[in-house]
Amino acid sequence: MKSEALSPEEYVQGLPESRKEVIKRLREVIKKNLPGGFKETMEYGMIGYVVPLSLYPRGYLQNRNVPLPFMNLASQKNHIAVYHMGIYADKNLLKWFENKYKETYGKKLDTGKSCIRFKDVDTIPYDLIGELAARITTDEWIRRYESMRVPSRRKE
Repeated sequence: MKSEALSPEEYVQGLPESRKEVIKRLREVIKKNLPGGFKETMEYGMIGYVVPLSLYPRGYLQNRNVPLPFMNLASQKNHIAVYHMGIYADKNLLKWFENKYKETYGKKLDTGKSCIRFKDVDTIPYDLIGELAARITTDEWIRRYESMRVPSRRKE
């Protein structure tokens, strides 16, 4: 469910009442735990946490107008989604998160590439998401992103 909201606050205000508190709480835990340098924005119709162009002027996919995405948060039709590019880039980080989740809830996490889906809001591990947000600095994320990129044919 892509939103046309222009700010994270507007995004939250446009949510059904049953989702507002969940998204507010996730925003709080992410912002509290993200290392310095990341910026909260609206990206791709959802709340985003990015490496701003002031820190990474090359931009995402070498588009100097698009900041480097790191995390996103969305209220989808049938679930709450936390997108974390680090779990896509680092299989050990994904394994750590999946194991911690299973230890807490006794079941397998619903994931896909960078997406973590929570169909039951009572199984959202807020503290664990905070730990996940804290695990990668902006500098580390830039290095990981660049190490995964296929060299461009275009000159910079």
